[in-house]
Amino acid sequence: MKEIQPLMALLSHAEGERDEALSHRQRMREALEAARAQAEQLVAYRRDYERRWAERFAQAGQVQLLQSFHGFVTRLTQAIEHQERVVAQAERQLERAAETLQQQELRVASVLKLIERRVAEIEKTREQREQRTLDELASRAAWNRLAAATTRF
Repeated sequence: MKEIQPLMALLSHAEGERDEALSHRQRMREALEAARAQAEQLVAYRRDYERRWAERFAQAGQVQLLQSFHGFVTRLTQAIEHQERVVAQAERQLERAAETLQQQELRVASVLKLIERRVAEIEKTREQREQRTLDELASRAAWNRLAAATTRF
């Protein structure tokens, strides 16, 4: 059907954009999971580090060693806070990707609905044309029978 070829091209384009949005959302989901996993590893590492050093501090220690510990824990805490910001950003990116995907899915659905309506219109027009042709043939056949009956008398 030549009438719907432009709509089919539009559908193909919309589906391509939807598929790209789906792929993007998946990449954002994976990035979020990786960021969360890294944040969890940092927190676990800090907890383990603090536990090990707490055992060492139970013994007599040096002030310099304590300062080193606090400096490292401070940097580790900063790394955790940074990673938490990375996680929050990844969550926002995933939300935007999901919204984009939803918009693309709506667009595909709209184009499909448009194609469906256009095909129904084409079918209705074709059926009306066929009906007119059949009516015209029936009318001609009736006129031919009438003419044939009139010439016999």
